[in-house]
Parts: sequence; structure tokens; C-alpha cells
Amino acid sequence: MKNTIEVNGIRLYAHHGCLPEETKIGGHYLVDVLLETDFLKAAMEDTLIDTIDYVVVNRIVTEEMHIPSKLIEHVGYRILKRFEKEVNGMQLVRIKITKICPPINGDVNNVAIIIEETFS
Repeated sequence: MKNTIEVNGIRLYAHHGCLPEETKIGGHYLVDVLLETDFLKAAMEDTLIDTIDYVVVNRIVTEEMHIPSKLIEHVGYRILKRFEKEVNGMQLVRIKITKICPPINGDVNNVAIIIEETFS
């Protein structure tokens, strides 16, 4: 069975970027996480242990976003690796990191990366 859990719109202020002012001043980010799993047992028995805890998802994202990196691609990869180690029962994970108002010499609302991986 395939079920989906989403933790969307995790709002963070973090210090990522290739420009010195980005890592010094920081910027606003949004992170969306989609996890495919089988939570039928949790749904039937009303047990948190049999599903993916949203609190754990938010904690991992927040901790990794607070470690400065030049690239949000790197941050996304670190989040993915933490999920692999700490979140059981995932069949698929999709992580989207959106950088709000990036300094790219143009009128751009945001840029984003998406990392998706399946597990057996």
C-alpha cells in the first residue's frame, strides 16, 4: 500500500549562498517534504510508532538548514541522507528547498531545487 505524508511550508531563515553577503546576512527559505510510506497500521490502530513522525521530519530539516552551505543542492542532499538514517518505512522521499528573493541580478521571486529518491 502507498500512502503519502507531506510536511509543507517549513519556513526558515538560513545562511546559504555563494556570495559572502548571503552567508553573512542570510535569507528566507521554504522547505516542502513528501514521503511515501505505508501507514495503514497506524491509521487502523491510531499509533504514532507505525507511521512517520512529522516532528522528526521538521527537526531534521531545521537542523540541516541551519548549517551554512554554498548550495541549496548540498543542503537538500544532507537532508536526504539524514532521512535515510533516521526515518523508517519510507518508500520515496521528495524534498523541495525554495530560496526566496535570490540575489541573481534579476526580478525573480524564488529559485528551488527538488531531490527525489525511492527506497526498497
